Amino acid sequence: MFYVVAALVALILAVYAAVFAFSHKPRPVHKHEQFFETTVADGSVSPKQPLVALEKQAHGRKDTDADDDDDYVFISVVVPCYNETKRLGVMLEDAVPVLDALKQPYEVIIVDDGSRDKTPEFALEWASQHMKPGSLRVTRLAKNRGKGGAVAHGMRFSRGKYVLFADADGASDFKDMPRLLEAVKVNDGVAIGSRAHMVGTDAVVKRSFIRNFLMRGLHLLVWTFGVRTIRDTQCGFKLFSRRATENIFPYMHTEGWIFDVEVLMLAQRKGLAIAEIPISWHEVEGSKIDLAADSIKMAIDLVVTRVAYIIGVYGDREVNFKVE
Repeated sequence: MFYVVAALVALILAVYAAVFAFSHKPRPVHKHEQFFETTVADGSVSPKQPLVALEKQAHGRKDTDADDDDDYVFISVVVPCYNETKRLGVMLEDAVPVLDALKQPYEVIIVDDGSRDKTPEFALEWASQHMKPGSLRVTRLAKNRGKGGAVAHGMRFSRGKYVLFADADGASDFKDMPRLLEAVKVNDGVAIGSRAHMVGTDAVVKRSFIRNFLMRGLHLLVWTFGVRTIRDTQCGFKLFSRRATENIFPYMHTEGWIFDVEVLMLAQRKGLAIAEIPISWHEVEGSKIDLAADSIKMAIDLVVTRVAYIIGVYGDREVNFKVE
């Protein structure tokens, strides 16, 4: 009996050690990553200005109105970008008219994830021609962190009463954003765009066999190890109340492609309501995913993330917002 217990304890310790070793540890934020550039009235680019993290923003701002607070932002849109000069303009062309129609103050936060092209310059030039001065902010990461890291960075510096993150490719129809917004106004939690209703349509059927095979395999893993009540966890079009933003993104660990699942895990752990809203979506060329390598990494990251929460490697404490 003693040997059985000893073997069991050794196994538990080995599992804990393995999960701890593979667990995700977000890198510290470089000092210059806490600044942004924007456009000014004459169309030029402003000097760099400091961003303010969620944790340090004025308490109660989320309950104020535009007339009461000059810094009030109704909705923030976080767009992670990595070499997106060819696709970002189309996305902004779709998004800005929808945001303007709200007739509320908004901000678009471009998080440049170590691009090698001129994505930041492109975004600022586009904004100078098509957007109200100051409504688009660009913050630059020193080196590529991954989509999850870029999204979390933007969310932690957002100011909006509501916060959306959207992919730069424009694959999700931005005209569906108000439907997500209405859902979050009701549930004070999360609304996620969903493509589950499109299974069987040309948008999915015409994908390659291997892409569909890997997608279904990932969905099976997500159902087994992650979130069972959501049919489409990976759509890059998710909207959060201020309360949900504050209760999710300071606690994120994963910086890779599977970060969406951790977002939903945290929402469930925090007791936040999640609404899944069918949206229009279409395939866009230029995906940054390496199907084989990234699918394997996503599977590993998913298992590690789920087990890390189960055995306590990840707890319900904020991830340190270190600056180096």
